[in-house]
Amino acid sequence: MPRENVVVVSGIGCSSRLPYYVDTYGMHSIHGRAPAIASGLATSRPDLSVWVITGDGDALSIGGNHLIHALRRNVNIKILLFNNRIYGLTKGQYSPTSEQGKITKSTPFGSLDHPFNPVSLALGAEATFVARTIDSDRKHLTSVLREAADHQGTAFIEIYQNCPIFNDDAFEPLKDASAGDRLVRLVHGEPLVAGGTGLRFGADGQLTACDPADALVHDAHRADPSYAFALSRLDTPDFRHTPVGVFRKVEQASYDELMAAQIAAAQAKSGAGDLAMLLSGADTWEVG
Repeated sequence: MPRENVVVVSGIGCSSRLPYYVDTYGMHSIHGRAPAIASGLATSRPDLSVWVITGDGDALSIGGNHLIHALRRNVNIKILLFNNRIYGLTKGQYSPTSEQGKITKSTPFGSLDHPFNPVSLALGAEATFVARTIDSDRKHLTSVLREAADHQGTAFIEIYQNCPIFNDDAFEPLKDASAGDRLVRLVHGEPLVAGGTGLRFGADGQLTACDPADALVHDAHRADPSYAFALSRLDTPDFRHTPVGVFRKVEQASYDELMAAQIAAAQAKSGAGDLAMLLSGADTWEVG
């Protein structure tokens, strides 16, 4: 795709500086409101590839409503959420993804909040494409971004990203020598195995350990998001078993496609729209 057909829209935060560093069109927009701006752009210009760059604070705090409604509408935008579990731009306050008990400048005795799980949140909004990757795994990151780019509709990717200044080594357990035993690599059509242990559904519908020979085969294309949601609930504060890859990827008409079809149907029925008539229709009155 020509670079002039790519647009990167960001909110506010360290992650939101990214439009300055890519050779495309871009906009450093309003705190938490990047999905709204990107939605308008994507629906009015279907020829563009529109990407939203956001962080855990920008997307999940002030921008929470914008995020979930973009996901449920399935607008054709790609949302990259850089999760460093801290507010970096404002110098180290706890964020919506900071672990409980986190000592920060704004929580000197430890955070009391229970953190968001961004993947669970996206799946709860029934996003059609949900994935997770890690900043330092370039090969995996590239493959997930490429798959997201090809998806028609909203793609949501959580990216575990280190903040070396205010929350260094937050994801170190996933990068050290034992990371291979901790990561559950989600590959469509392949068994769910981590560190020689398989995963299958237990009696209550949760995923439990099993012999690798009995492991579930990952199906990212399941229409029901409950399976992908169960995968997202494997997360634990100590990263004992952390899924990475594409949790869910299903086909569904995008908001852009539905809107274009609706406009075409209206025009076919009544001809070209008349803005003046719309503004001064039946529900108007004169004073004086």
